Amino acid sequence: MNDHLKVYDEKMKKTYQHLDFDYGTIRAGRANPHVLDRVKVDYYGTPTPIQQVGNVTVPEPRMIQIAPWEKTMIKEIEKAIMMSDVGITPSNDGVVIRLVFPELTEERRKDLVKDIKKKAEEAKVAVRNIRRDGNDAFKKLAKEEVSEDEIKDLQEQLQKMTDKYVKDIDGLMESKSKEIMTV
Repeated sequence: MNDHLKVYDEKMKKTYQHLDFDYGTIRAGRANPHVLDRVKVDYYGTPTPIQQVGNVTVPEPRMIQIAPWEKTMIKEIEKAIMMSDVGITPSNDGVVIRLVFPELTEERRKDLVKDIKKKAEEAKVAVRNIRRDGNDAFKKLAKEEVSEDEIKDLQEQLQKMTDKYVKDIDGLMESKSKEIMTV
């Protein structure tokens, strides 16, 4: 791949990966340990990901279980989950913490799908902005004795790249929407 295009491919890839990560944190009625990815626990004064202070498992389709490596961390982990946007109240038996995910209502599912579509649209706008930046940069190359044909070729390749990422984003949106709407 041309060096001029590599920069824009990386930026578009990051946009896609960010959307994928965002979708991973959306609750779909099934327990997904990624909903805890953004939750940080106060571990002796240091904000630490839950996965680094305990074992996170999914023993049942709608339950996440966290077994802290130190029993003293149970209260800290519960506090971090309560303060996060996970939206589930943790319970513990003195050994493990359980998060039970309620079944999503039809209305909640539709709201989530709207949110998913909105995030996809924002990602597509970001990809198109990257394309615009690329095209602006390619126009400046004309001053550096790059032929018009080469610039046109770069712009065509950038457009193909943009189309590919927009299609990938749409695919990601479709699969996440389907996952949410599947009861």
